[in-house]
Amino acid sequence: MFDILVYLYETYYRPDACPEPAALARKLSAVGFDEVEISEALVWLTDLAEMAGADTADQVHSTGTRFYVQQEVDALGADAVGFIQFLESAGVLSAAQREIVIERALALEESPVGLGKLKIIVLMLLWSQGKEPDALMFDDLFGADEEQTPRLLH
Repeated sequence: MFDILVYLYETYYRPDACPEPAALARKLSAVGFDEVEISEALVWLTDLAEMAGADTADQVHSTGTRFYVQQEVDALGADAVGFIQFLESAGVLSAAQREIVIERALALEESPVGLGKLKIIVLMLLWSQGKEPDALMFDDLFGADEEQTPRLLH
């Protein structure tokens, strides 16, 4: 599924440039993606679009601290929770976007969620909202993966 998400990000500049789901499924199949993965990706993207498209004008800017329950920490993993907190503190994610990222990661039913997959989720959320991460943040999202040694903050 994540190969399809990356393909869509690289192929379509904006989400509204994507064809309708049926036509997109045919195009993805013609490129060589598996029918089951296409179906999973389209459902995942539809759910993301519904959440990301919700009216956020009435949402208040949160300055509070998000506490994760143990089930979330177990499902996401410590690396993913730390990365989400980093993105929020850097101003890349709002509180509402953070919750969407958490929900979409938990929807994977994969435990723990790999840092590489979480980065793709964040990238797809920003893409679905028509936002482009700045160059340094793009490097963090698409650059290093979990096999490399982590960078230390000073």
